[in-house]
Amino acid sequence: MAHVISTINLKGGVAKTTTSVALAEVFSAEMGKKVLVIDLDPQTNATIMLLGEDKWLELNNEGRTLAQLFKDAMNPDVKRFNLNATLQKGVSDVQGARTIDLLPSSLDLIDVQDQLASAPSGKFYAVNPVELLWRAVKSKLDEYDIVIVDCPPNLGIVTLNGLRLSDAYIIPTIPDHLSTYGIPQIVTRVGEFAQAIGEEIEPLGIVITKYQANSTVHHTVLRQLRHDEKLPEVFSTTIQQTNAASAAAEFSLSGKRTLRQKYGSGASGLTSTYIDLANEIWDRLEGKP
Repeated sequence: MAHVISTINLKGGVAKTTTSVALAEVFSAEMGKKVLVIDLDPQTNATIMLLGEDKWLELNNEGRTLAQLFKDAMNPDVKRFNLNATLQKGVSDVQGARTIDLLPSSLDLIDVQDQLASAPSGKFYAVNPVELLWRAVKSKLDEYDIVIVDCPPNLGIVTLNGLRLSDAYIIPTIPDHLSTYGIPQIVTRVGEFAQAIGEEIEPLGIVITKYQANSTVHHTVLRQLRHDEKLPEVFSTTIQQTNAASAAAEFSLSGKRTLRQKYGSGASGLTSTYIDLANEIWDRLEGKP
């Protein structure tokens, strides 16, 4: 069975999407895993990082994004969403990452997510708005080793659709007060949601991103996170603040590149860091100490 994890933080700009994409590419290129990325964030950053803007515009214009799935829920008499046509196979500009598929996002999700609470419940009241994604993709999940769901920076219905699929979640965060403020709310809300649907959604851990070793605030907040027994465990691997991550966000139009070319190597690069994090996450998913 596939491991399905969501990445979530209520604060934007914490490298949530960059971490999601980097993990997908490491799981594929370094660990040989078959990966599905589900982009639920209306900002579409994961989609553009994996496909490029031109391909995304083409798919968006043809209605081949997850926005169409949610639009269909508002008008049950019209079914335009086609899973096989929407699923993009073999994405990523990393030459060794040949086993990543993508369900792309759309800016249209911004408007759709506000309407989903009033979606028709269908015959026998069988349609639950938080199960739309699960119903659409559940038959595909076990074709993959790991599924990574990049959630919007909120706890709305679109995010709940991602969590409904998930057996675990990670919280990427900068170790500062604003970025970590919402973590207790995430843990509480996801726990309540899991209880309501009768499923377990494990808080796999907190991923420290954009860490600056010379920052007193970062050092202090990181220590507090690691000693707070009410919060999920902090992963040992810490992602440093570097220029490499910003450069990696741009899709390469000049051809495939290696992981080390994309994320940098040596002291100023992040490739080895993302590899360490992917191994840590996989060990926790597999229940290894």
